[in-house]
Amino acid sequence: MVHDTVPAGEQLSHLDEDGRPRMVDVSGKAETYRTAVAEGCVILDEAVCACLSDGKNSKKGDVFRIAETAGIMAVKKTPELIPLCHGIRIEKAEIRCSLDEGKKKVCIRCTVAARDVTGVEMEALTGVSAAALTVYDMCKGISKNMVIQDIRLLKKTGGKSGTYTAGGMSEDADS
Repeated sequence: MVHDTVPAGEQLSHLDEDGRPRMVDVSGKAETYRTAVAEGCVILDEAVCACLSDGKNSKKGDVFRIAETAGIMAVKKTPELIPLCHGIRIEKAEIRCSLDEGKKKVCIRCTVAARDVTGVEMEALTGVSAAALTVYDMCKGISKNMVIQDIRLLKKTGGKSGTYTAGGMSEDADS
């Protein structure tokens, strides 16, 4: 059976009793204001870092602004990319890319908010992922020696489960 490795009393919410995929029934859930903040980074080599520190442009344009736009677009398309996600009316989607020259990496943070019956964690994570892939795409002509890593949820608020804050983050950490 599919659930043999799942701890007693817990079950993957997107699988039914027979292990078949399903969208979670959210019809009885209360609409609340929900937020999520996610982050990730793109580790750069020396050539890409030098290019980005010198005007943040590649042959394709302003890397950070295009990556931020791609992230926002991905937030809005999350249910089309992640099969069992519900469509949500997004009220806020914000992506920020910044260069950490000392660590030779682009830091990406995505903040999403909505008043709905289900959370926006997947939207925030998808936004970071698309922004990171866009940084890679825009800079691969300089070097393909980049690594996308550490994509994670930092914080989420709202809903039945309340607030989640990743280890090492303060409860009142802002986006």
